[in-house]
Amino acid sequence: MLGFSAGDAAYLALSFFLVLVAVGIVWVCWKLGETFGRLSSFIRGAERDVLPVVSKVGTTVDHVNAQMEKVDRMTDSAVDAVQSADVAVRTVSAAVTAPVRKLSGLGAAVSHGVADFKANRSWASAKAAANAAASEREAELDEELRAAGGTEWPTS
Repeated sequence: MLGFSAGDAAYLALSFFLVLVAVGIVWVCWKLGETFGRLSSFIRGAERDVLPVVSKVGTTVDHVNAQMEKVDRMTDSAVDAVQSADVAVRTVSAAVTAPVRKLSGLGAAVSHGVADFKANRSWASAKAAANAAASEREAELDEELRAAGGTEWPTS
């Protein structure tokens, strides 16, 4: 007897369903394999193209660092030269300023001393007036030099 029951139909439907599921899984695995193959090829290509660029960037950074060291040495030399020039200018200024201060003070001392001597006929009074005028003129000159250059000038 060839009887076909409802249970047999259910088994047949289940078998057909499982075959379709197996075919679907095989198809998904096939597509996934193709995707992984393309991804692997992309990674190999990126690795082939990017690694030389990274190497060149590293070399460039090394060259830039070497040049920066040279610039650092040059700026150190420039700073040393400026400091030497500053010392030279200050030395020359001190050498020139001190005699100018003294001569200016001497001029004021002579002028005031003679004027006081003519007025009072006293040598001590003339000497005191000359000393005061010399000190005052030297102080005025120091103040003028400070105002003109914004620098403290040497006093002796």
